[in-house]
Amino acid sequence: MRQIVHTSIGGSAVRVHLSNLYGSGSVVIGNVYVALRDSGPSTVASSTRTVTFGGQQSVTLPAGASIASDPVPFDVPPLADLAVSVYLPGATSPQPTGHDGSLQDVYVASGNLGADPSFTGFTTNPAGQAYYFLTNVDVQNPQATGTVVAFGASITDGSASSSNANRRWPNDLAVRLSDAGMVVGVLNEGISGNNFFTDGAGQAGLNRFDRDALAQPGVKWIIVSDDAVNNLNTDTPSSAQDLIGAFQQLIARAHGVNVKVVCSTLTPFRGTQYWTAAIETSREAINTFVLSSSSGCDAVLDQARAVSDPADPASFLPAFNSGDNLHPNDAGMQAIANALDLNSLK
Repeated sequence: MRQIVHTSIGGSAVRVHLSNLYGSGSVVIGNVYVALRDSGPSTVASSTRTVTFGGQQSVTLPAGASIASDPVPFDVPPLADLAVSVYLPGATSPQPTGHDGSLQDVYVASGNLGADPSFTGFTTNPAGQAYYFLTNVDVQNPQATGTVVAFGASITDGSASSSNANRRWPNDLAVRLSDAGMVVGVLNEGISGNNFFTDGAGQAGLNRFDRDALAQPGVKWIIVSDDAVNNLNTDTPSSAQDLIGAFQQLIARAHGVNVKVVCSTLTPFRGTQYWTAAIETSREAINTFVLSSSSGCDAVLDQARAVSDPADPASFLPAFNSGDNLHPNDAGMQAIANALDLNSLK
């Protein structure tokens, strides 16, 4: 498999993380290569580097296990595409650990082709756009001031933004930071369908927060984004009190390890199947909490204000609506990224 990862900051080395967290059996990784992408699945031949794990090219991941590679010396450009090629010499679990709806093409070919720049005989997205086993690519840069983790659901994941274009709002934020000369890594830990309380679309937000946010390398800031939208936009909505309690719990857990929290207001969703006036009242109560001086948030990303229609704050501004009344389009993603005061990440 050749999988494409878009960088935020550049650096002098990379480290690849692989996971078999949800596998039902062991998976053998035959070898892994990293290279700069040229176009499609093709790579810049001179950039290809072998990735090792404890000095070995091959590694076996038992069910539930994860691993980080050895650092690989690599001239990593900022805001660029890296190709990570993973060779699987044997069968894998019928439902491998992965991330559906990645909005990024994945390329698959028969044979041990990780070092082949052209990736001969490839097919594209045989099971849809998704990442498999690959969970992180860390970039080492001694000038970096830290990592900001975007933690949320489908809006963070980029649903309804353009495929293969890196127009998710965390991507747009990475561009803003780069343009401002700030060397801050941006990690997207959004999972479409995720919510605070219920496992299903990944583990519930409260359950995965420590692993997916607090345990990230170099983390100094976490943007708590849109999980609560999915706790409201349902036939069994959570109460505003419970969702405010979830925000408070995550803030306390982050502050306990000296990580700052940027709280996001919840974007509007009038026009969706489950919207009601009562649910809207809950959304407004949560946003009032987030914006209050007593919330405990270290900063606020006012996503609601960024994309709402001023004449109808319960609805998207039409120019930012993807068409489903729930997810922003590319322009809406940019508006969210533009709404963050970059001084909150200094």
